[in-house]
Amino acid sequence: MAEDRESMAFDVVVVGAGPAGLAAAIRLRQCAPEASVCVVEKGAEVGAHILSGAVIEPRALDELLPEWRKSGEPPLATAAAEDRFLLLTADRALRLPTPPQMRNHGNFVGSLGNLCRWLGKEAEALGVEIYPGFAAADLIEEDGRIAGIVTGEMGVEKSGERGPNFQPGMELRARLTLFAEGCRGSLTKRLVARFALREGRAPQTYGIGIKELWEVPQEIHRPGLVIHTVGWPLDRATYGGSFLYHWGGNFVSTGFVVGLDYRNPWLSPFQEMQRFKTHPALRGNFAGGRRIGYGARALNEGGLQSIPRLVFPGGALIGCAAGFLNVPKIKGTHTAMKSGMLAAEAAAEALRGPGPADLAGYEENLRKSWVWSELAAARNLRPAFAHAGLWGGLAYAALDTYVFRGHAPWTLRHPHPDNATLMPADAAPRIDYPKPDNVLTFDRLSSVFISNTNHEEDQPSHLHLADPARAIAVNWERYRSPETRYCPAGVYEIVGAEEGAPRLVVNAQNCVHCKSCDIKDPTQNIDWVPPEGGGGPNYPPGM
Repeated sequence: MAEDRESMAFDVVVVGAGPAGLAAAIRLRQCAPEASVCVVEKGAEVGAHILSGAVIEPRALDELLPEWRKSGEPPLATAAAEDRFLLLTADRALRLPTPPQMRNHGNFVGSLGNLCRWLGKEAEALGVEIYPGFAAADLIEEDGRIAGIVTGEMGVEKSGERGPNFQPGMELRARLTLFAEGCRGSLTKRLVARFALREGRAPQTYGIGIKELWEVPQEIHRPGLVIHTVGWPLDRATYGGSFLYHWGGNFVSTGFVVGLDYRNPWLSPFQEMQRFKTHPALRGNFAGGRRIGYGARALNEGGLQSIPRLVFPGGALIGCAAGFLNVPKIKGTHTAMKSGMLAAEAAAEALRGPGPADLAGYEENLRKSWVWSELAAARNLRPAFAHAGLWGGLAYAALDTYVFRGHAPWTLRHPHPDNATLMPADAAPRIDYPKPDNVLTFDRLSSVFISNTNHEEDQPSHLHLADPARAIAVNWERYRSPETRYCPAGVYEIVGAEEGAPRLVVNAQNCVHCKSCDIKDPTQNIDWVPPEGGGGPNYPPGM
């Protein structure tokens, strides 16, 4: 142990206070009340970094806390009431039959952040210790086994020197460590490499989801209305679509998802989201309203064939750290929670035995659960779009759903990692995006402002370039710096191009922690690591 570090010991440490991590902590205390459980969360509070649509299927929540509906303030209160599935052209909307996977009878529209705040209170009531504002920055490995994590240092200045308020990281040691970092977790990446967890698996593929929260007049509010769209403004070769949900408090949650396997380097997911809102069939949902929240997040889209091995000596991956999103359903909260619950049950059993605890039972039980059968039935739909585009993907989805019913005798693979798909900029069509009107459409910096994003400016950048020269020699020269367009927060900026001396400026303080740069950079030159604990967005209740 480093001389200036304090250390605390637990039976189990959970990294991340999202739905998977909190479900795991709750289930562990239910199964083993004597076990000491700690949850560490990089956000300033539980829920601060949580972002989702969200329509939530309550199956896992019903299993975890069957009496949740009788709570004085239940975390989910707006029942999904009406589904609409639209195919958009530039000026028309064709209503299609809602696919079975997207029918939401029995589900709830609400805020995943609010649900996590509620789950955090339930966990603490069971004796779980939760430490928000502490980022898990390093792994503790001893004799080939993960023995806990180290939280990030505080008070390091931009120069790398220790400032007057320096605080060393703390060692949180554990017999077992569960990693629930969410999509593209920084320690999860290291674990996958260290223990070769992705060997024999298909590459993961991702999307970037950009979300806004609106408050609208009561006369246009339709509680429980659920709208999904495909088509415009994306071209037929680019995977993506939108969501628009009316729920309690005159709120409308809307967002746009673009698959990060897109090819055109001129594409801006943020700008596509702004264009989407202007469609004649949709803009009425915002009439007279005001935008009160903004955020962005990468999401796993690989499905069953992209799930890595989940267990390694001393721990396991749960939730979106592993990739349990059901893409056709556009839901992952229920599967993430169930994975955390199954890991907790395996941990409770393992802790009862002598010697090093083993979580092998977690992966075995997961394969027997409804999570695995649900993802198996959906496994071919996302890669079909990658292989065949919008029309071919829709046709295959109908075949797989209505003829094979999810049991096709083959499994399609994702053809490539997302960073390998960009065309050279001079071979791709330019996209001219309209200027924002600041009523319905907005720019990135005003959007970041309402995400309440903040990082201490005098700290080292948490966005590392493995080779700074590549930012110009590859990204600029070949692709005209796509990071300046796919980043939804204006973090990356090219200056000096007009003078013939382009250079990349990284405005790390704007980062909303979506991690798209870590995924989409063509040479994987950008490495996202946690900033000082508590930094980043601070999404309010409702997001």
